[in-house]
Amino acid sequence: MLKGVYCSDLLRYKRLLTREISIGSLLMGGNNPIRIQSMTTTDTMNTAATVAQSIRMIEAGCELVRITAPSINEARNLENIKNELRKCGYNIPLVADIHFTPNAAELAARIVEKVRVNPGNYADKKKFETHEYTDADYQEELERIRERFLPLVKICKEYGTAMRIGCNHGSLSDRIMSRYGDTPFGMVESAMEFLRICRNENYHNIVLSMKASNPQVMVHAYRLLVKQMVEEFGPVDNPHGKPDIPVCYPLHLGVTEAGDGEDGRIKSAVGIGTLLEDGLGDTIRVSLTEEPEYELPVARLLVNRYTTRKSEQQDIPEMFSAQKYFNAFEYDRRVSAEVINNGGKNVPRVIIDLSKTEKITPASLFACGYNYSVPLDKWNISDQACDYIDAGVKQVDFEIPGTLGIIHPYSVWHSVNSRQRTYPLMTISEWMENDHHPELNFVQCRMNDLMNEAFFHSIKARENVVLILKTDNAHGMAEQRRFFLELKLNEITCPVVIHRKYENLNEEELKLYAATDIGALLLDGFGDGVFIQADNISPAVINRISFGILQATRTRISKTEYISCPSCGRTLFDLQETTARIRSKTDHLKGVKIGVMGCIVNGPGEMADADYGYVGTGPGKITLYKGKEVVKRNIPEEEAVDALIDLIREHGDWVEPQLKNSTV
Repeated sequence: MLKGVYCSDLLRYKRLLTREISIGSLLMGGNNPIRIQSMTTTDTMNTAATVAQSIRMIEAGCELVRITAPSINEARNLENIKNELRKCGYNIPLVADIHFTPNAAELAARIVEKVRVNPGNYADKKKFETHEYTDADYQEELERIRERFLPLVKICKEYGTAMRIGCNHGSLSDRIMSRYGDTPFGMVESAMEFLRICRNENYHNIVLSMKASNPQVMVHAYRLLVKQMVEEFGPVDNPHGKPDIPVCYPLHLGVTEAGDGEDGRIKSAVGIGTLLEDGLGDTIRVSLTEEPEYELPVARLLVNRYTTRKSEQQDIPEMFSAQKYFNAFEYDRRVSAEVINNGGKNVPRVIIDLSKTEKITPASLFACGYNYSVPLDKWNISDQACDYIDAGVKQVDFEIPGTLGIIHPYSVWHSVNSRQRTYPLMTISEWMENDHHPELNFVQCRMNDLMNEAFFHSIKARENVVLILKTDNAHGMAEQRRFFLELKLNEITCPVVIHRKYENLNEEELKLYAATDIGALLLDGFGDGVFIQADNISPAVINRISFGILQATRTRISKTEYISCPSCGRTLFDLQETTARIRSKTDHLKGVKIGVMGCIVNGPGEMADADYGYVGTGPGKITLYKGKEVVKRNIPEEEAVDALIDLIREHGDWVEPQLKNSTV
């Protein structure tokens, strides 16, 4: 297991102190607020459209506007865009997004306040080729990159321009892939090579990012990056008695190609929120396949949770050996016993609260993924059918689907325990003092309950208990993480369902906050189930959000996954419309991953994480991929969606929509 420091405290919220940098008049890092930003989707050569969209973004709360500059012409036009924005009274910093073209970056660095370069394609190449490098060969390649990158560093230093070294999982160079593989560590090393060049030139006005479409990869890469900076740069000695300069550079957080709608929001919250919970992140961008101004409210909701959070408010027991029991840098699911269909190698289970339903009938279960057919006397069970319902004191007096379990409070369970698949929900005292279900008992507990020695030993000795882990802590994720570490320390293997109860949230807030709180634990390998309660939010919405979180963390796949980039000035077709068309025809293909990319900048790389890819390669032209292999080039756009479906059918992954549900 990799060990090392990546955040100030695993168990208490404390923001990582990073270097303060300036992007024009905007300060980032240090003790400054977490900044939010977005990127234009217009053609950069269309000055009026880009200015108008930038203004909409700014008025929605954007603090930095990023604009693509794929060639020197677009880079030159950034000056016109900047001048027009200034005439309109907007002095917000502009960021030039550069891929492949160092001369465009060097020009843009003289015009705008910040440039973003991608180490995978700025002075390197990606052709999906593997090479064997001796140490001397590799060093020669690094020197070549240094010579190509150094002019930009010197221009940025001269003009006071900031730089983001933005590494993307989907665009690691062949050189990095050959030596480090398709790994988070390869992403870190790709960025560190460029960062070392900057440091050697005494240039520090730098932001770093480690983006991926897979939140697991993204989270591990950022953690490894911080660990690497701490270990490599170490404390900075300051002979003049001034405060030490922070070791780490500011971090730009984002899940790339997150998609649109609810899925895109949940996936972004899982990745970004997990890192914010640990105090990482100085600026964020939520990448949705939607108009950019719609990204800003989502980003603001994510960031606002941390504006008032204080570490001293969090009463969480100390654990000085926490790092020993926590694998922060790779997915490692906690070992748990199997209790019926909970724990062990089973996917995480979903519990839905129907206790406030006036009367539970077969129709009530429709919200939970079960549809009863009266003429056929059969249950249609969807791929997002919950595993248990909390019925409270309500009676369930009909034959339930074969995949569903019913949970009642212990006092009620006594009167219905003869019914099949009906289980008790118990307090600790009820568990300690009464008889149990022979196979499965749900026991509610909190962190401090593990300090009850009698309870501690009772759950360690039994194999018929699943814990429902609750929290009221201001930093609930950390407290629940602490609970799991205590279980690992004491080799307690009973399954644990992560429970979160939210009050006074709207639907948008619930999906973002639950994805953050629960998704962070699932990415850490903790949790055998999800149980979300929220007043004023329907069971159908909670069920959908629960499965969305499991899908985003890749701990339970229940639907098609879309790896879809946000539009930008490089996009070669209407990305939003096309994504919607592809989704409408393929959203029944459980477990299939489809990438929809507007251009070839990151498209082919991100295809490596998708089963099928749809990539714009010219005006009105689409190239289709199977994995990372091109299978059909330059298909007319009007034929491409049908060609994609034919490709999926050809490889045996197609099923007809009406066959997606099982019937029992």
